[in-house]
Parts: sequence; structure tokens; C-alpha cells
Amino acid sequence: MADTPTPTRHRTRAATREPAALGASRALAWLLIVTGALGTLASFVITVDKFELLANPGFSPSCNLSPVVSCTNVMASDQASVLGFPNPLLGLAAYPVVAAIGVALLAGAAFRRWFWLGLNLGTALGAVFCMWLMGQALYEIGALCLWCCLAWAATIAMFWYTTVHNLRHGFVRAPRGLVAGALEFHWAVPVTWYLVVVLLIATRWWDYWRTLL
Repeated sequence: MADTPTPTRHRTRAATREPAALGASRALAWLLIVTGALGTLASFVITVDKFELLANPGFSPSCNLSPVVSCTNVMASDQASVLGFPNPLLGLAAYPVVAAIGVALLAGAAFRRWFWLGLNLGTALGAVFCMWLMGQALYEIGALCLWCCLAWAATIAMFWYTTVHNLRHGFVRAPRGLVAGALEFHWAVPVTWYLVVVLLIATRWWDYWRTLL
């Protein structure tokens, strides 16, 4: 006689089954709205300044503050158009989508696992691209763009907290200890990440920063 599943077995399977669609906390929704809006703002300003610079090589963006903090040097570099068009156009396409997702979540929308994984992948690629641009700015171009720094910070936050959401609900598989640590100390990764970025910027131009003290 075939073994008939017990009610307990049914409950266990139901408890571990992934939901068909899932929303998010208000905190995550607001984080996506704010970081998406900040990324959109940064991309918009950089795009406007980039086209102004193309039309008038003598144009000086408002964020040209010093030889180190110089948007012109960054915008005029080859890395600023690595795909053949100005990089901030990617931001103008991507960041508003993130903000719109945040608004939808705040209104009660729920999305399937593939959607959350897609958002995680998109924000991960954005974070990798931002870190590559940071490395180029520090060690190849030799200048910083403050609006770019804002976009980097926004992308790091949206990527990490989307990852935390997916870990919490089992959309991204990981060992239980890692998941528990990520949930308990969710602030540790972005804080460490930001501190490393600040440390790299500080050490790269330490001699210059010392002259401002």
C-alpha cells in the first residue's frame, strides 16, 4: 500500500513552498524610491553637463571644485562613454525603473521570484559597473565627480537591500548561517563598503587632502 502523506508532512511542504508572488516592506519600498530618485537626479545632471561640454568645450560644470573634484576631467574621459554613448544615459533608463518598482511596492504590488532575481541581477551589474568606474576615476582619470559618487552610493544600497530581501525569502539560496548573519547585521555590508570607498579616495589623494586641513 502506498505511503499516504500525513497532515504534518503537508504542513511542512506548505511552509517551505515559495510564495507565488511577494511584496516588500515599506522600508525596502522607500529605499528603492529614494535611491532610484537620487540615481536619476545624478544621471540627469551629468547628462545635461555632458552635452553642454560637448557643445562648448570651455563649459565648466558646477561640480568642478578643485583639481581632484573635477567633473570635467571625468566627463571628458574615454571611460565616460565606454559603450559608445554617455554612461549617464544608462542611469536615466535604469534608475527611474527602480524608483517605479519602489512606488509599486509601496502601493501593495507583489512580484514573482523571477522578477526579484532580475532586480537583484540588474542592481548587481549596476554595482559592478559603478565600482569599475570608481577604479577608473581613482587610478586612471585621476579625478572625482561628486554626482557620480552619489550614483555609486545609491546603487550600492539598492543592490544590497534587494539581496537581503531575496535572502530573507529564500529567493537567493545561501547557507542558513550566512542568511541569519545578513539579516541580523544587514547594515554591516553597506557601511563597510562605503568606508572602503572613502578610504580609497582618502589614500589616493592624501597629499591633496592634507593641504585643505
